[in-house]
Amino acid sequence: MSESTDILLVEDDPSDVHLALAVFRTLQMQQGCVVVNDGEEAMEFLESRGRFSQRAPGLPRLVLLDLKMPRVNGFDLLQQIKTDAELKCVPVVVLTSSREARDVERAYDLGVNGYVVKGIDFADYRATLRTLADYWGRVNEHPPGGVGSSRSVPVKVSSKEDAGRLAAYHARSWGVTAFINRFALAPRGG
Repeated sequence: MSESTDILLVEDDPSDVHLALAVFRTLQMQQGCVVVNDGEEAMEFLESRGRFSQRAPGLPRLVLLDLKMPRVNGFDLLQQIKTDAELKCVPVVVLTSSREARDVERAYDLGVNGYVVKGIDFADYRATLRTLADYWGRVNEHPPGGVGSSRSVPVKVSSKEDAGRLAAYHARSWGVTAFINRFALAPRGG
């Protein structure tokens, strides 16, 4: 296992796992991806328990979470993560086949950072995973002192010009988040 974990993929469907790992391999991120098959295993990983008790310290930069899983489902895991003082800052994006409004609403009520519907087309699903991995792994600024393999450093703003550049950067980041959320909920097909 790599020194740090970029992505914790919580997925019970072997086909979806295989596809996700193939995409992460093309992005040269497969070494930083850990796969677990249900919410119980995910909590063991996040809390360094059980078979993960000897893993490298740190939290993943992103949790990609399926909702419909055995033992502990995605909603229950999301609630555990977002109510835990040490885990609540870990970004969690639901990656599911469910477009049901009640599932989307419940996920956001529980504090999910994004809700993405899996595409049924291979190219679409690959593009979605690539966008998520790129944004959360490379573009998004992580909370100071916690999530991910590198620690964020507070930015000292010394002028109005610097403040403007920082505001523009965050506006671009928020635009990407808005794009991802619109993309996730947009109707598919033609």
